[in-house]
Amino acid sequence: MLYWIMKWVLLGPLMRVAFRPRVVGAENLPRRGGALVASNHLAVLDSFVLPLMVPRRMAFPAKAEYFTQPGVLGTLKRWFFTGMGQVPIERGNGRAARAALDTGIGVLREGRLFGIYPEGTRSPDGRLFKGRTGVARMALEAGVPVVPVAMIGTDQANPVGSRFWRPVRIGIRIGEPLDFSRYAGITDDRQVERAMTDEIMDAVQRLSGQEYVDVYASTVKDGKDKGAEAEAA
Repeated sequence: MLYWIMKWVLLGPLMRVAFRPRVVGAENLPRRGGALVASNHLAVLDSFVLPLMVPRRMAFPAKAEYFTQPGVLGTLKRWFFTGMGQVPIERGNGRAARAALDTGIGVLREGRLFGIYPEGTRSPDGRLFKGRTGVARMALEAGVPVVPVAMIGTDQANPVGSRFWRPVRIGIRIGEPLDFSRYAGITDDRQVERAMTDEIMDAVQRLSGQEYVDVYASTVKDGKDKGAEAEAA
């Protein structure tokens, strides 16, 4: 109930007025059953506008800290992120990463939509970066299709470091589902997972029109951080 109130009464209508989102290809989202929704990631705004603007309810991963903070503020945060359809994910070592995958797989096996950013983090410069293979692992283990999505203009509405969202028109392009049933039963095959991930990123790139860079976004971010530290020194 809280999700639908956020979608149709509270936050959703405000976003429609502020950003006038244009959704193209909504019919490509499966009407029922689990599906992994793989999107590019330009801004924090993506995780709010995407689940609120698509027809079906969608779950997104969110830091577990948002759900565990004590006090009144913690309660409000927990209420808000739950209302947004987000699920808590622990971040950290390999065990935490496996737990995050299991959480997403559980959502998918319940027949729900689960959103993921294969790049693993926001694009540092607006380009599309190499995808992490966790998206392929989830699709294989849950046995679901992958729906590629491109967010357009959210980095202008919510630039890195901005405190407030700007009323810029944004777009959402949803591609046809990618069927990976040909790989059913294959697990822990890095070549298969990489091939699937590259196919997903290619579909996202064709929707978004972004320049593709065959390196991880986190590598570029780490390089920028080290460069800034060197200049400061």
